[in-house]
Amino acid sequence: MAAKKGDGLLMVYSDVPAELDEEYNRWYNEEHIDQLLSIPGVLSAARYEAVSGGPKYLASYELASADICESDAWKTVVNNPTEWSKRMSPRVIGTAFISNLYRRIYPETLSEATAQAEMSPVILCGRMSVPDEIDAQFNKAYNTERLPECMKIPGYIRNRRFEALRGEPKYTTVHEMKSLDVWKSEGWDNWRTMVTPVWNSLIRGQMVHAEGSPAVFRRIFPAL
Repeated sequence: MAAKKGDGLLMVYSDVPAELDEEYNRWYNEEHIDQLLSIPGVLSAARYEAVSGGPKYLASYELASADICESDAWKTVVNNPTEWSKRMSPRVIGTAFISNLYRRIYPETLSEATAQAEMSPVILCGRMSVPDEIDAQFNKAYNTERLPECMKIPGYIRNRRFEALRGEPKYTTVHEMKSLDVWKSEGWDNWRTMVTPVWNSLIRGQMVHAEGSPAVFRRIFPAL
């Protein structure tokens, strides 16, 4: 059975002028996302709209590996845009445009259930960095103190962390949820504010989020 998640992730965030919003969504949904899904190694994809934070739109592409974006098939598609793409690409019309390519750093390997999972209805994405001198402590505390506790929250699906190979900041975390109710729940609030040793004494005060982060997104394509 073909995997739907792999070792790489491409996240494309965008804002567009209000007068182009309707056509932009049609271009993405009717043409562009299918073009990228036709490329070998692009495993699955979805588009999301922010309900908190931003930018407004996020296109998330699950990749077998980040190397897919250097393949001949990828370059053929992106270097030969259609006429519609020439007009509607976020590179052209975006008032905000972030295209970050990542490799997965947590978990080290994917379970079969995660590898076969569909794109989640709701995701919360954090884009952050820490000073180099606490990088190792940051990763260890995040992976061992913080993320395992998320799995106790009702309706919480999974989490993965990635390191940027292209774009900034250095790290992103993707929390997957069954609904927006999870983000609004007491369980999530308790996790967000819980005190853990290294995280609270060393990391939290030195971690810097990118503008608009953390952001909560609901899936808009494929429609729920």
